Amino acid sequence: MGKAGRALRQVLKTYKISQNKLAVTMGVERSAVFKWFHEERDPTAETVVEIVQALRRLDSEAAESFVDLYLGESSSDDER
Repeated sequence: MGKAGRALRQVLKTYKISQNKLAVTMGVERSAVFKWFHEERDPTAETVVEIVQALRRLDSEAAESFVDLYLGESSSDDER
């Protein structure tokens, strides 16, 4: 399992956002967030977008951190 779960776990811990709070904000079952958090299941690409949107509503810095961790360095930071 993957990168999304690791990124999500780090962000939720760092920004002190509970799995339940994220689940409520997203309108999903807490068990879904639990499975992502513990890397039992990877979220779909559409769900990753929903995670980012929910994190933005909770803490914009958390959302940016998740995107950075999930995608790695942004393309704007790459030297060309």
